[in-house]
Amino acid sequence: MDAQIGHEKTLTGLIPALAKTSLIYGMGMMDMGMAVSYEQLLMDAEFVHMFKRAEQGIEVNEDTLALDVITAVGPAGNYLGQRHTLKYMRKEISTAKLIDRKSASLWEKEGSLNIVQRANKEAKRIFAEYELERLNEEIRKKLDSIIEAAR
Repeated sequence: MDAQIGHEKTLTGLIPALAKTSLIYGMGMMDMGMAVSYEQLLMDAEFVHMFKRAEQGIEVNEDTLALDVITAVGPAGNYLGQRHTLKYMRKEISTAKLIDRKSASLWEKEGSLNIVQRANKEAKRIFAEYELERLNEEIRKKLDSIIEAAR
């Protein structure tokens, strides 16, 4: 897993998402679908989350344009302290679990893990904490009967 697969996954996922398709193909798949990676699956899930945000587009109206705020703050002012910015920032920002947006110095201080290493750590955490949910007895019996009929 490297930058190339990230780039390819982004292009092959973002374009269909923006075209409003109902399927983004290849979650976790590698090597032309001959292998599946838990790390890649987690990274792909994060990419899809970002695609879905991009798919929503940008709302443009009188309030979101904020011409009054632009006039009040001016070209060299600080928009981060404005209530309007706070109001819309949470809606517009793309959140990520695996993509590290820390400064380089903080990233190095925390171990310099790349996205694949972070995904591996997250996959191991998920497996360690996962609790198997038993199927309802009625559903289990129905599945058993389907399997038996197929035999």
